[in-house]
Amino acid sequence: MAFPYLQQPSFLLASLKADSINKPFAQRCQDLVKVIEDFPAKELHAIFPWLVESIFGSLDGILIGWNLRCLQGRVSPVEYSIAMEFLDPGGPMMKLVYKLQAEDYKFDFPVSYLPGPVKASIQERVLPDSPLYHNKVQFPPTGGLGLNLALNPFEYYMFFFALSLITQKPLPGALHVRTSDCAYFILVDRYLSWFLPTEGSVLPPLSTSPGGPSPSPAPRSPAMPFASYGLHHISLLKRHISHQTSVNADPASHEIWRSETLLQVFVEMWLHHYSLEMYQKMQSPHAKESFTPTEEHVLVVRLLLKHLHAFSNSLKPEQVSPSAHSHATSPLEEFKRAAIPRFVQQKLYLFLQHCFGHWPLDASFRAVLEMWLSYLQPWRYAPEKQAQSSDGQARCVAERWTPFVQENLLMYTKLFVGFLSRALRTDLVSPKNALMVFRVAKVFAQPNLAEMIQKGEQLFLEPELVIPHRQHRLFTAPTFTGSFLSSWPPAVTDTSFKVKSHVYSLEGQDCKYTPMFGPEVRTLVLRLAQLITQAKQTAKSISDQCGESTASRPFLSWLGFYSSDTNSSYPANDLDEMGQDSVRKTDEYLEKALEYLCQMFRLNEAQLAQLTLALGTTQDENGKKQLPDCIVGEDGLILTPLGRYQIINGLRRFEIEYQGDSELQPIRSYEIASLVRLLFRLSSTINHRFADQMAALCSRADFLGSFCRYHLMEPGLTNRHLLSPVGQGRSAGCARGPRLSLRFLGSYRTLLSLLLAFFVASLFCIGPLPCALLLVLGYFLYAMAMTLLTERGKLHQL
Repeated sequence: MAFPYLQQPSFLLASLKADSINKPFAQRCQDLVKVIEDFPAKELHAIFPWLVESIFGSLDGILIGWNLRCLQGRVSPVEYSIAMEFLDPGGPMMKLVYKLQAEDYKFDFPVSYLPGPVKASIQERVLPDSPLYHNKVQFPPTGGLGLNLALNPFEYYMFFFALSLITQKPLPGALHVRTSDCAYFILVDRYLSWFLPTEGSVLPPLSTSPGGPSPSPAPRSPAMPFASYGLHHISLLKRHISHQTSVNADPASHEIWRSETLLQVFVEMWLHHYSLEMYQKMQSPHAKESFTPTEEHVLVVRLLLKHLHAFSNSLKPEQVSPSAHSHATSPLEEFKRAAIPRFVQQKLYLFLQHCFGHWPLDASFRAVLEMWLSYLQPWRYAPEKQAQSSDGQARCVAERWTPFVQENLLMYTKLFVGFLSRALRTDLVSPKNALMVFRVAKVFAQPNLAEMIQKGEQLFLEPELVIPHRQHRLFTAPTFTGSFLSSWPPAVTDTSFKVKSHVYSLEGQDCKYTPMFGPEVRTLVLRLAQLITQAKQTAKSISDQCGESTASRPFLSWLGFYSSDTNSSYPANDLDEMGQDSVRKTDEYLEKALEYLCQMFRLNEAQLAQLTLALGTTQDENGKKQLPDCIVGEDGLILTPLGRYQIINGLRRFEIEYQGDSELQPIRSYEIASLVRLLFRLSSTINHRFADQMAALCSRADFLGSFCRYHLMEPGLTNRHLLSPVGQGRSAGCARGPRLSLRFLGSYRTLLSLLLAFFVASLFCIGPLPCALLLVLGYFLYAMAMTLLTERGKLHQL
């Protein structure tokens, strides 16, 4: 595709739009590369917004663009390789961005598509805390359609790239797409590796002319990212004026402006969907969610957190200590040190709080869980790997991570309590849920971590002697005229002050803190330990019951002559389908989780046994049946809220067994109602008319008497007890005489089995009457054998 240089920008845009419809994807990309190479920035400026939207889709989600979230190399290798090469940090698209950046072009971005708290703040004429928005708000003229942000090309490109994760809805066929294989996920990883390098410095922009690299943009307020963090909101006009006079024009800041912008855009678009005020409102049960993250969204955020840990931990040892801060420190080193606490911490905490409180109680929560655990373990992404201990135990958390644990105390403690409340409401018999409990327990049981958390709580709970309350929210903010390159505030040596500032900045001045190692949380842990023990026993019981079900079924049950078990102990569970291997995994996960919890909170077996007994959740005689969570009252068991939840969701139930007259049981779904009633009348008439004769036959001591007792007496009637969860069962005490029961003939299975038997007999030229005689003869032989076995069993019991 060749365009003469005298073409107007509008004609160039129209030609590209036409080609996007008529030409194949590979040819379109080749043409775009040539256009970017040949045309000057003045003409490329007109096509840039259209090109960005055609790649990432429209902000309203109607246009899907290149659908990078579903593009995979193994499914569409040609399109995948072309798209990745075009959008690579060193590829043609970024070359176009830098080409426009050199000319200081601006592009309008509608405020209405920003995250909720940011949009609400700007619409209220209050500039958000993030310097990403400083000096960018464009007020609409009289009669204008709305507020816009004036963004430079790099910001505009990254805004669209980040928001496409949220605005673009996955296609119906994309439900089974693996996120880590998608072009979008891999592009995020490449951008992070390029602009937030763990080794060396940020790569310079690509050369746009033979003369050398394109210049960096003019100094702007995002070059001073810490100037407004932690300060109270100021009116938009005042904030605008104050920042115009405090811009740091030091050219050294240009070294990391792209890195800073990239991180701020990712954090704002992916995490800043909940403010502290909004989070406090969401605690109400009637609150309506304003934004619901997806599993794919969470996985991408986890990728960001893992890379940020590697980026921050790439500081050299002599650069980590606050005493090493000096004017000679490079901007990139300063940025590494401040990236997580200044940009990520608060927004991530609110994001996680929302996920813990509103995510469905299913296995998809694993994505949120792993994101949280990744943030809690920065030592996993440090350059120096701690060696595994010789005895195979988990590695010890080094003392150098104590400041991180203390300055992120709520991430460990309050979110752990949030996880406990979730775990107490899930079915731990499920292997996926058991794995999540195991993962959390394993992470928190790492040697020395619990001690660090406990020390941080002690520092927070220390009484304040000198520090006034009003300074808590200002700790993390330098002076208002500070900038990214200005000298850092003096190191605060009061560790207690740091911990308090962290808690108050995330939870507000009036927060009520629940210690992780206090009595309230310990009670929750004991309850979880009890549920883990119950889940282990339930999984084993389900496995045993499934194994015994086929072996213990009588021969005639296959033909429908034996009633099914209407008092099954357990509802259906995913273990029924996954088999013995899942039972083994569940038992292994829960066993290790219980061991880790006992290590963390110093629990012993006596405490667990005492709690189990106090809550009335002991097992029955067979050690299989589990009761819902309840307490023992004066009149028997009283369900707790957890017990009601278990019953509603089918996790536990009281064993209710029909103990009345078996002939008067409710008609089952596998029975013919009219036939059952007719057979009941017939058998009742026979029993009434021949009651004395049947009683005389059953009282005989010979084989005929045993044969009649086997058919006319209910088995186990004399041993039946009224069951109760509390106390010993008492005898039902209702003796019934011998009687005939024909109810089994009203079952669909019985009739179908008889029809099948007659059909098979007809294939061998056996008529209905001979077939019926053979069936009766076969049953008599079976009944005689069972009578002999029953009598022999009674003799052994004497």
